[in-house]
Amino acid sequence: MLPYQSLQEAEQALGRHLTYAETLWFNYSANMSDYFLYCHTILFLFLVFSLVPLPLVFMELKRPKIVEKYKIQPKVRIPRSLMFKCYRDVMRMFFLVVGPLQLISYPSVKWVGIRTSLSLPSGWEMFVQLAVYFIVEDFGNYWIHRFLHCKWGYEKIHSVHHEYTAPIGFAAPYAHWAEILILGIPSFLGPAIVPCHMITFWLWIVLRQVEAIETHSGYDFPWTPTKYIPFYGGAEYHDYHHFVGGQSQSNFASVFTYCDYIYGTDKGYRFQKQHLTKLKEKCNDGENGYYTNQAYKSE
Repeated sequence: MLPYQSLQEAEQALGRHLTYAETLWFNYSANMSDYFLYCHTILFLFLVFSLVPLPLVFMELKRPKIVEKYKIQPKVRIPRSLMFKCYRDVMRMFFLVVGPLQLISYPSVKWVGIRTSLSLPSGWEMFVQLAVYFIVEDFGNYWIHRFLHCKWGYEKIHSVHHEYTAPIGFAAPYAHWAEILILGIPSFLGPAIVPCHMITFWLWIVLRQVEAIETHSGYDFPWTPTKYIPFYGGAEYHDYHHFVGGQSQSNFASVFTYCDYIYGTDKGYRFQKQHLTKLKEKCNDGENGYYTNQAYKSE
């Protein structure tokens, strides 16, 4: 809860006029407790899990020709019943694990220094903090993910997430309850190292889940903005990990590719990419030779 009774009092304390964004924040949060503001995270997660995958669901069900060519595993068709089951299971885990975890984790959020006060962070400050969070989470997630692919970790925990060998958007948070808890550690580690404003924390949670849904989309769209992020893995990169399944010892990173490259766990993926590229070149050469012969004959 903000320690000001009015906008004028807040401006006097800061020694300047509030920005438009700060005025909106004051009007919205002035009479709310910090705990209630933190609980907004539950609402944001619910909306992301429920709404962001919907365009992907429609594309999977209708398969319009304009997007069909971007399907990574085009021969796989996921029925509506299986999509509904996936969402139902995700919501069950959300209400039984994710939601309660958010409700009881507020003391740790307060302890690391995530604030709700004025002033609001600048855009540059938020960008730097979010970049740190993605890098820290990616590194921690990489090693936890590798552990979950050992025999015990996979059989007892991680195999649930790999039930979808051709992933869909709803399957991004689809996992064993223990995996949800374990992978929450690297997600929280960044904000613990570099504390932020609550708004930045909300943005981090939303962006990370949207990114996970994108990498589980099953579509590799050339126009996605993430194509311009250095070392970003994306849907095709993670789809290979699901396609190989439990035997996969490749592409463990959640966001970027540098950990897999440094530790040599992307060799299978790179070999497959090179092999497919050569096959496409041979096919193209064959077609060009065919058309050349036809043109020669016509002369």
